[in-house]
Amino acid sequence: MIKLHHLNDSRSIRILWLLEEIGEPYELIKYNRDEKTHLAPASLKAIHPLGKSPVIELNGQIIAESGAIVEILINRFAPHLAPNALSEEYTDYLEWIHFSESSAMLPFLLKVFNQYEIQSGTDLKFLSDYAETEFNKIFSYINNHLKGRNFLVEDRLTGADFMLGFVVHGALNRLKIVNKFPNIERYISNIESIHSYQRAINKERNSE
Repeated sequence: MIKLHHLNDSRSIRILWLLEEIGEPYELIKYNRDEKTHLAPASLKAIHPLGKSPVIELNGQIIAESGAIVEILINRFAPHLAPNALSEEYTDYLEWIHFSESSAMLPFLLKVFNQYEIQSGTDLKFLSDYAETEFNKIFSYINNHLKGRNFLVEDRLTGADFMLGFVVHGALNRLKIVNKFPNIERYISNIESIHSYQRAINKERNSE
């Protein structure tokens, strides 16, 4: 059986959602962030040296990194959630999976960290403008791609959506961005209507 070591308010929601969509039996092992520091508990380090989540156990092997976990689970249990490996769409699919943790995540995190620094009185010299420029560039690119689309690739749910959905949902909600990226907002609403996503969110809330 698959075991998911799940930390609340983390990238692990991607894997929880994916497992709910796949329908394969799994065990959910829950961890909660420290209320003061918002950091993961030290007990996660007993599972993986980095002490981060998601981490899964599959056939006795410990696997970290959400992108790798998404690809492995889909390859083994849900190949219908990926395009044909010989198709042009599969190239797009892989690009979006890796885009999610590289190009898209960085400006989002920088904007969040900058908010904390500004609130603490730090006078930002470079990062504020850089983060704003990169964020608008990246999210405008996503918004343009989603024009007339319900999903990222082949206009159907694939592993790319499990990866990017977390980023855009977190960014627009955490940064309170409204009416700036209408296609992304529609995309988020579409994801939120998926039953497997709703089940994952309910399990996330019940784990706290």
